[in-house]
Amino acid sequence: MTRFTKLAAVTVAMTFLLVVVGVVVRSTGSGLGCPEWPTCHGSWVPPFDNPHAIIEWSHRTTAAIVGILALATGIAAVVGYRRRHEILWPALAALGLVVLQAALGKAAVESDLSGDIVTAHLATAMALLALLLFVALRSSLPTERRRTGSGLTAWLGIAAAAVFVLMLLGSHVTATATALAFPDWPLMNGSVLPSLTAADAPHVIHRWAAVAAGLLVAGAALAAWRRRADQPGVAWLAAVAVLLFSLEAILGGLQVLTRLAVWTQVVHLSLAAAVWGLLVAATILAAFRRSSEAGAGSGIPAAQPAPEAELTAASSAHEPSVRQLMRAYLALTKPRIIELLLVTTIPTMVLAQKGLPSPWLMAAVLIGGTLAAGGANAINQFVDRDIDDVMRRTHNRPLPRHMVAPRAALIFGIGLSVVSFAWLTATVNLLSALLAASAIGFYVFVYTLWLKRSTPQNIVIGGAAGGVPVLVAWAAVTGTVGIPALVLFAIVFYWTPPHFWALALRYKGDYASAGVPMMPVVRGEAETARQIVLYSLLMVAVSLLLFPAAGMGPIYLAAAVGLGIAFVACALRVQRHVTDGRAAIGLFRFSISYLTLLFVAIAADSLIRLSIG
Repeated sequence: MTRFTKLAAVTVAMTFLLVVVGVVVRSTGSGLGCPEWPTCHGSWVPPFDNPHAIIEWSHRTTAAIVGILALATGIAAVVGYRRRHEILWPALAALGLVVLQAALGKAAVESDLSGDIVTAHLATAMALLALLLFVALRSSLPTERRRTGSGLTAWLGIAAAAVFVLMLLGSHVTATATALAFPDWPLMNGSVLPSLTAADAPHVIHRWAAVAAGLLVAGAALAAWRRRADQPGVAWLAAVAVLLFSLEAILGGLQVLTRLAVWTQVVHLSLAAAVWGLLVAATILAAFRRSSEAGAGSGIPAAQPAPEAELTAASSAHEPSVRQLMRAYLALTKPRIIELLLVTTIPTMVLAQKGLPSPWLMAAVLIGGTLAAGGANAINQFVDRDIDDVMRRTHNRPLPRHMVAPRAALIFGIGLSVVSFAWLTATVNLLSALLAASAIGFYVFVYTLWLKRSTPQNIVIGGAAGGVPVLVAWAAVTGTVGIPALVLFAIVFYWTPPHFWALALRYKGDYASAGVPMMPVVRGEAETARQIVLYSLLMVAVSLLLFPAAGMGPIYLAAAVGLGIAFVACALRVQRHVTDGRAAIGLFRFSISYLTLLFVAIAADSLIRLSIG
C-alpha cells in the first residue's frame, strides 16, 4: 500500500467519523448549539457549560480535519498521479465536495436547520465518502486493472444507489417530524398498506423503500456470492452489507419502539453509511478486475473494455487545446438533447404556478436539470463508446475521437449527477432532486446498460427518463406530482418512440453494424413505420387529455389538434414511403418542432387565461 493510498484511506475513515458525529448532532438536537458559523457563540472555542455547543463544535472540528485531509489528498494526486486521470479528477472532485459540504453546513445553520438543506448536506457527505473510497481503492489496484462491465457491477451499483436514496428518505422523515407517525413496527397502525396522508406519507414511503432496498441489497449479495470463487473480496463485502442492512432495519424498528432514543438514531444511520460504503467498495472492486476475471456477468450487457492505450490517449497521443477540451466536455453532455428537455420545463412550471414562477426558481430548475441531463448523457457516452465508434452518426463524439479519456468522461458524468442532486435539494426541494436522480439512474442502468442492447422495445421503456423533467418542474413549484404533471409525462413518453424510431429508420445500417437491436433492425422497416403511426395516435390522444386534466383553454386545444394532425400526417407519410429516408428525417425534425410548439402553447394558454381572469 502506497503512502497516497494510506492518506486516502485515512480520509475515508475520517469522513465516516464525520457522518457519525453529524448523526449525534442531529439526534441530540445540537444543530444550533453554535448559533452562527464558523464561530461558536462568538468564539472559536465553545462554552464548556453548553453540551449542545460542544457536540456541534466537535462536528465542525471533524469537518475541518476532513477538509485538511482532502486538500492533502488532492495535492498528492496532482503531484503523483497527474497522468492518471481516473485518480486525479476524483481526488480533486472530492476536494470540491468538501467545499460544497461546508457551504451547506453554513446554510443549514443560517436557515435554522432547513430540512432540505440538511438532507443535501447528508447527500454530499455520502457522495464524498464514495469518491474517496474510489480514490483509495483505485490507487491500491495495479494499473493493469481495467474497467470491465458486468451484470454484477450493475447490480451492486443499483443496490448502492437504493441505499443512498433510502438514507435521503430517512433524512426527510426526520425533517418532516414523521418518525413517530405510527406507534408500531413493522406494521403501521396494524396495516402493511395504510392510507397516505400528509402527516405520515414520508414515514410510509421510507418503510416501503426500505423493503425495496433490502431486496436489492440481498439480490446483489447473492449475485456476488455466486461469483465468490473469482471475486472473494467483492462477495464478502456484499455479505457484510446484507448483515449490516438487517441490523439497520432492526434499529429502525427500535427507533419507533423506543420513541427515538438517541442511541438508536446514531447506530441506525451509522449502519446505513457503512452499508453504503461497503456496496460502493464492492461495486468499484467488481468493476476494476483483472481481464482474466471478466466473465459474462449476470446478463446485463455493458460496454467492451477499452485497451489501456485508449484510456490514456487523450493525454499522450493527442493533446487537445483548452478550447478543444472544453468543447469536448460540452459535447459529452449532448447539448441538443438538453435543449429539448428544457423546452418542456418552463411551460410546465408556468402551468403549475398558474402564472410566472420566480425567476430564481426557474433558473434553479434549469441549472439543476441541465446538470442532471448532462451527467446522464456523459455516462451514456462512456458506456456506449464502443458502438459510437462504429456508427456514422456518432463516430465524431469526443470518446471515439479520443478527445477525452473514457474514465475522465465517467467521472465528469458522475460529478455532474452528484452536483445536480445537491443543487436541486438545496435550491428547489428534495422531491425534485429525487425525481431528477431517478431519471439519471433509469437512463443509465435501465436503458443504457440493460435495455438498449437487449430488446427492440428499448426506446419505449427507456423513453420514460425523458418525461421526468416535467415531473421535476411540477414538483419544483407545487412540492407534489399532480395529475396534469402525469399527463405531461405521458405526452413525452409517447412522443419518444416515433421521434427516435424515425431517426433509427434513417440509420438502420449503423445500428445493425453496431449490434443494437433497434426496431428497424429486428422487426423491419414496415413494422417500425406501423409502430410509429400507432404511437403518434396515442401521443395525440394523450395530449388532448391535458385539456380537461389541467383546465386548458382554446389556445392549447387548437395547438394540440393542429399539431397532432400534422404529426400523424408525417407519420403516415413515413409509412407510405418507408424506404425513403427523407420522409423519416422529415418526421424526426418535425417531432422536435411539435414538442416545442405544444409546450409553448401550454405556457401561452396559461398566461393569457391568467391575464384575462
